[in-house]
Amino acid sequence: MTAAPADRATGSPTGGGAVTRRGLGAGALALGGALVWAPLAAGTVRAAPAPGGSRNAPTLRRGSARRAGLLAGHLDRLVTDAERFLRPSPAHPWYAGAVLLAGRGDTVALHRPIGMAVRYAAYDETTDTGVEFPPEQQVPMAADTVFDLASVSKLFTSLLAVQQVERGALALEATVASYLPEFAAAGKQDITVRQLLTHTSGLRSWVPFYAEPTPQARLARLWREAPQYPPGSRYLYSDLNLIALQLVLERLTGRALDVLLDEEVTGPLGLRDTRFNPPPSWKPRIAATEDARAPWSGVERGLVWGEVHDENAHAFGGVAGHAGVFSSAWDLAVLGRTLLNGGAYGRTRILRAASVELMFTDFNTAFPGDEHGLGFDLYQHWYMGAMATPRTAGHTGFTGTCLVLDPSTDSFLVLLGNSVHPVRSWRSGSAPRVAAANHLARAVPVRPPHGGTAWFGGMASAGTATLTLPALRLTGEGARLRCALWWDTEPRTDVLRLEASDDDGGTWRPVPFHTEQEGGPVHGADGTVSGWSGRLWHAVTADLTAWRGAPVRLRWRYDTDRAYVGRGVYVTGLRVDDGRRVFDERRARDAAAVTAAGWTRSAD
Repeated sequence: MTAAPADRATGSPTGGGAVTRRGLGAGALALGGALVWAPLAAGTVRAAPAPGGSRNAPTLRRGSARRAGLLAGHLDRLVTDAERFLRPSPAHPWYAGAVLLAGRGDTVALHRPIGMAVRYAAYDETTDTGVEFPPEQQVPMAADTVFDLASVSKLFTSLLAVQQVERGALALEATVASYLPEFAAAGKQDITVRQLLTHTSGLRSWVPFYAEPTPQARLARLWREAPQYPPGSRYLYSDLNLIALQLVLERLTGRALDVLLDEEVTGPLGLRDTRFNPPPSWKPRIAATEDARAPWSGVERGLVWGEVHDENAHAFGGVAGHAGVFSSAWDLAVLGRTLLNGGAYGRTRILRAASVELMFTDFNTAFPGDEHGLGFDLYQHWYMGAMATPRTAGHTGFTGTCLVLDPSTDSFLVLLGNSVHPVRSWRSGSAPRVAAANHLARAVPVRPPHGGTAWFGGMASAGTATLTLPALRLTGEGARLRCALWWDTEPRTDVLRLEASDDDGGTWRPVPFHTEQEGGPVHGADGTVSGWSGRLWHAVTADLTAWRGAPVRLRWRYDTDRAYVGRGVYVTGLRVDDGRRVFDERRARDAAAVTAAGWTRSAD
């Protein structure tokens, strides 16, 4: 699998984040710190309560792991692992602090602050150390700490766009230029709204709009920006896509993006901690970000605390399509619950279920590994870890934030960290996100189909786990291996194999097998399975006729690469027949003869 980006939440060559907007340009009216186009509000429809008599959608409440249908021990380990990244990991802490939130269904089973929201007054580049505030001026992380979401803001812009699609005011396959004629310049005339939302426009990742002296100059720079690749020809994550989408929304509705957010999403859902440009009174509750200075930052600002970190978003007045939203873990969980509910929360509906389905649908099937819905990443193990499935949706932010929603288990994860505090170079990759997602995925039980226990192949990376039956002599007709199998692995790179040896393990050959699951595809024709099985148990049958005569040994071998893992593999009900019962793991003596290396017995 392609190596994960350090953080796809930014394309900035300085690492600073994204591209933003607010406005500049002829025909634009500055209102509320946003770029608003004076003409034509098209079909202004506010989010409204669900129709009378309809059943309320689930709302969140705090509860135990058991109430959420989760395993408490794995949630405990989620916290323990997250705390490790407060220490050098490997050279510096990944974050100064974080807020962890995890749940399933209507229950938030974990909501835990760790570390510090404000620790460093500055960064000393000569010693590569943080200059700490005096202890009495440092601020511990709290459950309701507010974070600069960075590129997680893109989800809000995308949601607002899908609302307009739902209302018939915006068309996915329409060109952006049909709403913004100025955008057609420099070869952008064929870029569609859908390509903005799925990062297939061909526009480059990032442009330093903050270097332009005026709002008009910033907008002019976007107009003259040419695609790096033909639209639709490849995936390229770009802040410019969401900046352009913001301009479309503002011209279409006649409202600024921050006004749209308040009126269409945060207000109806009661998200009191979610907005652009938090007021000064919020500062004591906000996690600090970076000591922003050259050469690592494009703007000399000193410690950024209470204002947007992203340079372009800051230049655009704090309101941008790609960055600038501040929020808390609970508010993001409410948003996640709303989407998992199909667009409703309690009696309030902000999207139809079909619109949410569209946001969670992969439009990038031509670009395997870059699955993407409308605004949402899909199936990205590099930060979703073992929560990743073809339907798992999420996004990350450069400041250390992330939201992951798994419809297959109805589970949700929020990890908000201040990982650029005191400087962006102290962290790389997404190890804390992956670790947290792995633990939440493991906390969702996988129950054996007939009760009891099953063999579990573990979740170790860069490993090989083997489950080997004793030597068996097959003499009759119709020799068969039968068992039940459950798998969810990183596609193509982590593989489960069924193998046989007739020379006492000297050499192993693949054993083709057949899986059965009502309405599902057949797997195992080459003796392997990999990827996503739908969180379903599959009945397995393997023809062993070719191994009649000499004693044969059978084994399941699970190989993982060094990068990421899925939820793992489970096997149970192992049985071999050739007209007689040759092996049956339900018999104590047969079960005792199984050799397990890296596999354990599990009831969950």
